[in-house]
Amino acid sequence: MWASGFALRVEWALKLKGIEYEYVNEDIPFNKSEELLRLNPVTKKIPVLVYNGKPLAESLVIIEYIDETWKEGYSIMPKDPYDRAQARFWAKFADDKCTMPLFHVFSTEGEAQQKAVEEAREVFKTLEKALEGKKFFGGDCINYLDLAIGWFAFWLPIIEETVSISMVDDENAPLLKAWFGNFLEVDVIKSILPPRDKTCEMSKMRREQLLSAE
Repeated sequence: MWASGFALRVEWALKLKGIEYEYVNEDIPFNKSEELLRLNPVTKKIPVLVYNGKPLAESLVIIEYIDETWKEGYSIMPKDPYDRAQARFWAKFADDKCTMPLFHVFSTEGEAQQKAVEEAREVFKTLEKALEGKKFFGGDCINYLDLAIGWFAFWLPIIEETVSISMVDDENAPLLKAWFGNFLEVDVIKSILPPRDKTCEMSKMRREQLLSAE
């Protein structure tokens, strides 16, 4: 799906490795194709990578598969076992602890939204611990953790603009704020970012839908 941060993770990994691929867009969540349901009958979600006729689901799993299958060129996973474990830990932390508060900020109003904002600011501040003393989560260059968290750099400012609330700024999370800029300036990353105006328009429309459904 053209605006999915989870799909972007996989595209970034493929681009870093210099792998040519065919991109198939899905109309998520309303009109999932028969092909998607056949390739991923378990979760019925994107992204799905199909290689040698074999489908693979879940973006973080796919990133590791790409790095292990195409060993030449850019190394996505850290070489040291401890660093790999730490990268996986923080990627899981971001998915488990950061995504839901961000969604609640986006999809609620009033007291519920304010509570979600406070929670989001707290977890993003915690996420900064993995960035201390570094330009990227991978150090001097981007790696697995940067790709795992990278969609925040693009999507979070759009959500902030949609709801008129700041969550990651120079006061609350200055390291993460700086990383947003550094990450989005990497040529491979910015070369396939979704159109911002189109994404903002979709974000506002989606928020209105969620609020009206309450």
